[in-house]
Formats: sequence, C-alpha cells, structure tokens
Amino acid sequence: MKFTNSLIKGKLIKRYKRFFIDVEVNNKVITAHCPNTGSMLGLLDKGNEVWISRADDPKRKLKFTLEMIKVNQKIVGVNTHRANRIVEHALNNKLLKEFSSIKKIKSEFKYSGDTRFDFLCDNKLIEVKNVTLNRNNDIAEFPDAVTSRGTKHLKKLTESLSKGYKPHVLFLVQIQNISKFRIAKDIDSDYYNNFIKAKKKGLKFIAYRCKLNSKEIVIEKKIKIEHD
Repeated sequence: MKFTNSLIKGKLIKRYKRFFIDVEVNNKVITAHCPNTGSMLGLLDKGNEVWISRADDPKRKLKFTLEMIKVNQKIVGVNTHRANRIVEHALNNKLLKEFSSIKKIKSEFKYSGDTRFDFLCDNKLIEVKNVTLNRNNDIAEFPDAVTSRGTKHLKKLTESLSKGYKPHVLFLVQIQNISKFRIAKDIDSDYYNNFIKAKKKGLKFIAYRCKLNSKEIVIEKKIKIEHD
C-alpha cells in the first residue's frame, strides 16, 4: 500500500480527546486526526518522531492524519484504517501464502445480522487485527486494551467452522523488525482464554510483519506466534 502523498515528519506533543493529536512541524503546532481508537500503549511519549499525511478532502476540518510513530528505533503504523488496505494489497499480490490460490476476494463480508468480517476469500474468512504493542524488544502483542469486540469475533469465527467456512485471524504487525507475536494475556485474559479455545477447535491464527517507510507500508514476512 503506497501513500498518495509523501508523509510529513514531526514530533509528538500530546494526544487528547481520543481523536486529536498535536504535532510539532517546523516549529509550528499542527492538530491532526488520530484514527487509532485504542490505548496506543507505549507509543505516546512526548517528543517521539511521528509521520502525518495531508488530506485532499476540502470538507475535512482536520487536514492531517497521524500515520506512524517511531518508538525505540522502530517505526509503528498506527492508522487502523490502513490495515485492511495493506492486507487487500497483499491478497491481490499473493504475499500471503495461506491465501495464494484464492479466486475471489470480498471485503466487509456480512456474516450475520450483527457481525461483519474483513474479508471472505473463496470460503476462507479473514478478520484482521492491527498490532502496535511492543513491550519486549523482539515481541509484538495484541491487544493493547481489553477488547470485548475481539472476543466476540473469536466466538463468531469459531462458530463459522460448522457452516463450512475456514476462518482465520490475521495479526497485522505494523512494527519494524519484529520476529515474534503473542497474545497479551495480562491485558485481556478473557481474549487469551478464548484464543486458546478457538485454536483447539480449529480457528487458524497467523501473524505477518510489515515493512514501513514514508512512501509505503507492505507486508514483509510471516512471524511466529508464541503462547503458553
């Protein structure tokens, strides 16, 4: 996934009211939209390098959007709205070996009256989870806060097995140079317990790391999922 325009580099001042972030660019303060509604644990220290994009829509009140933050020498992609575009690019370009032979890709698949999944690829369901948490140098983690929605998805995906689907959770690790992934069970034990149950019943879990820079974000390689 390539950025339409070159990103603008700045320094983080603060995030507030969940959707707002102040960034210093060339000695001026810019208020940008923060599209990540999660806790962004470990990412929001004042002075961190950030990259923002400029919006082309003249109707937008905030003309800039937060895209990436650099923490501990690693660039992290924090715009959750980009995650599905990154995965769709990977599906179309056969970058995910589990889905390299698929014929049809349908996004925002309506599974039931109250549940949509990110993709239906032939009979394979994919739910994408954007991963930005990195508390240990070489390990990415999910979630960064309690996620009842994520737990619901695990249960619904497990249910889909009985209907002939082949469901997958794809952890999209938007963190440079990470080689392992795990569930942050100390943050959300309920999600972890349902992860273990779903895995035993046949729900597939995969994790892929991204390559990130100011011009593009693309899926780079599959990484190992660890659990107790």
